[in-house]
Amino acid sequence: MAKMALMLVDDELRYLETTAKLLARKGYQALTAPSGVEAMEKLKTEYVDVVILDVKMPGMDGLEVLKRIKADHPLVEVIMLTGHGTIDTAVDGMRNGAFDYLTKPCDIDELINKGEEAFIKKQAMEEKIRQAQVRKAMASPKDLVREVDGE
Repeated sequence: MAKMALMLVDDELRYLETTAKLLARKGYQALTAPSGVEAMEKLKTEYVDVVILDVKMPGMDGLEVLKRIKADHPLVEVIMLTGHGTIDTAVDGMRNGAFDYLTKPCDIDELINKGEEAFIKKQAMEEKIRQAQVRKAMASPKDLVREVDGE
């Protein structure tokens, strides 16, 4: 079974380090990025299934990062991480393609469970795409034969 590739994006370095360590104890490895800009750079070269993304960050905020992730990497699932004061923003995030949102501080098991749900959704979408590609490839030879036969 495939292992979920996670990325944590948060400007609070202590939170990033602590959460990454807790995830490692549970058997998960997570890339970390302290800013939206760095997250977007890492997504160019690193394989990621699920991004756990803080809403409030200086510079490029979580909503902007979400929009860019969905534009550049539409299959990557994003879970918004928010404080109580920014729940409306997290809901806006869901309207813009986020899988779900969690409020800070959240239990590590809750974060993992939500991440796994997002990962399962991503895998299902990838499978649908593969099946569509196979159907298209299988239809092509018939079309070629008809073309050659002059139909």
